[in-house]
Amino acid sequence: MKTASSTLINFLIAARASPDIQIAFADCYTFALTGGATLTYTNADVPIVYAGNRFLANGPLVCGLKYRAATGLNVDRQEITIAARPGDLTSGAAFLVALRDGAFDGAMVRRDRVFFSDFLGGTQVDGVTLFYGRVSTVDEVGRTKAKLTVANELVLLDIDMPRNIFAPTCLHTLFDLGCGLPAGAFSTNGVVGFASTTSLINFSGALAAHLQGKMVFSSGANAGVVATVKYVVAGTSLTLMYPLPEPPAAGDAITVYQGCDHTMGTCGTKFDNLANFRAFPFVPPPQMAM
Repeated sequence: MKTASSTLINFLIAARASPDIQIAFADCYTFALTGGATLTYTNADVPIVYAGNRFLANGPLVCGLKYRAATGLNVDRQEITIAARPGDLTSGAAFLVALRDGAFDGAMVRRDRVFFSDFLGGTQVDGVTLFYGRVSTVDEVGRTKAKLTVANELVLLDIDMPRNIFAPTCLHTLFDLGCGLPAGAFSTNGVVGFASTTSLINFSGALAAHLQGKMVFSSGANAGVVATVKYVVAGTSLTLMYPLPEPPAAGDAITVYQGCDHTMGTCGTKFDNLANFRAFPFVPPPQMAM
């Protein structure tokens, strides 16, 4: 059961007494990214101001998120489609590019329905939250739209137990809270060199330590794009795991972060961070643990 304010409840009760009355409402979508950014969009043709946020009417279009009410602990999983144009940006990158690069992984998703007593964008009555959950998986990313699976908070009960498993490689992600290393201390700033392509970046600052790391563009056509480094020729070039969405230009600003293969040797020798190493490299394989 969804909770609503007495103002909205009284408005809807009064509307039921007049069967021919038209009720104006707008669906407002909020995406709270793990990086701290909050994106707000509406399906109305005018911007909507609600709960202290301005929901844009000229941004990406969200559809497919339905209202559902049920008892029990079943996880409400739904598929939504987001259509975006090249000019729709988030954190400087194209919306769909940022989505593909993982900017929306674990993001919180909220759908509110806001009611008006006269017309869209007019006299606002109040709103009610129809869905609150998080991005579960990014199923498909195309040139103009993407498909995502979102799930309500009950999905947290679906986590396999135990939470931590015995594995020979570290469970932390490089530079996260568990790892504890400052990303800035293991980064190299520079610019794209001449004759670079979407897959090969000529960069005189390339280091062997950048292998399996990431490259972040801060200017040019790929501003905001994050790419994974697949191969390194020290002092010469960096080969990317996947091609960039746009050809880079010489002089585009980049920041390259060192990579980690999550092994004990790399953690100790390369990062001197064994105190935070979260793995069990000396546990025997199942064939020997009998």
